[in-house]
Amino acid sequence: MTIACVCVGSPASLDTLLPATVPDPGQPKAGEIRVKLQASSLNFHDFAVVCGMIPAAAGRIPMSDGAGVVEAVGDGVTQFKVGDLVTSIFFPEWIDGAPPATAFTGVPGDGIDGYAREAVVTPQHWFTHAPTGYTAAEAATLTCAGLTAWRALFVDGCVKPGSTVLVQGSGGVSVFALQFAKAAGARVIATSSSDAKLERLKALGADELINYKETSAWGAKAMELTGGTGVDCVVEIGGAGTLDQSMMATRVGGHVALIGVLAGFAGPIQTALLMAKNLRVQGLTVGSRAQQLAMIAGIEANGIKPVISDHFPLANLADAFRHQAANAHFGKIVVDI
Repeated sequence: MTIACVCVGSPASLDTLLPATVPDPGQPKAGEIRVKLQASSLNFHDFAVVCGMIPAAAGRIPMSDGAGVVEAVGDGVTQFKVGDLVTSIFFPEWIDGAPPATAFTGVPGDGIDGYAREAVVTPQHWFTHAPTGYTAAEAATLTCAGLTAWRALFVDGCVKPGSTVLVQGSGGVSVFALQFAKAAGARVIATSSSDAKLERLKALGADELINYKETSAWGAKAMELTGGTGVDCVVEIGGAGTLDQSMMATRVGGHVALIGVLAGFAGPIQTALLMAKNLRVQGLTVGSRAQQLAMIAGIEANGIKPVISDHFPLANLADAFRHQAANAHFGKIVVDI
């Protein structure tokens, strides 16, 4: 028997990202679960894999995010039962504490096959329960973008009621960060190049808005909006091209969560500003299973639902990435399996 999937081509590109079939994974062994996958969602990391920016073997099944229903459980499985809705974790072997040195080699959709397929059999700790009341599509948005935002604010950062957070743009991480920060009682400054998207961010609770095309020195504008104090935390998804403005926006002793590379992989940094403000600029890549469980508890306590922009069928995964590259989305793009 076989199952449907989508595989990275050779050379990797959206034009060679095509539907395929692979052998059915069969029944779970001791400690394993079989999951009927129902949804995935797009992240920049996935785009980098399917386009060849991150090297992956030809035939690799992409997508780090996966959600679906448990179809069968092996002997000794205690965390799940048949019928449970579950969502994958980004680092299958990072359970808690500091990330193991080998964590990055086992990311689904990158170092190993991912979730652009109809079913998987994995160890039970590769998944967690989805939040109560979520659909599979909603659960599939949490693995990468949701947990990245959660860790930036509450694990590496110390956002609390009264804090001020700056979020960049309207992609998945930024929208989750806005929702989480507001649920925690924080003030949020949102940036975008689109007035229409800024209005949508305002509708989600953003307190202050900056159009960075109209205000190129948006770091100084954020300082002005905070009465010259600066923000407590910046969720930095641009990278080298926006880091200086983020540091300018941040208060003395503040935190810049360095997440993305959308505005450049490398570039000059104002180290004098970094030192003068005693800033903490911390890179992060998603988080651990324990952090995902904490995020899900926070989501359930506050009734947070993800913002889903668009749905594409699995067979049209390449078109979903084209839509992502056009920056036409707001929030998360979901793939229905």
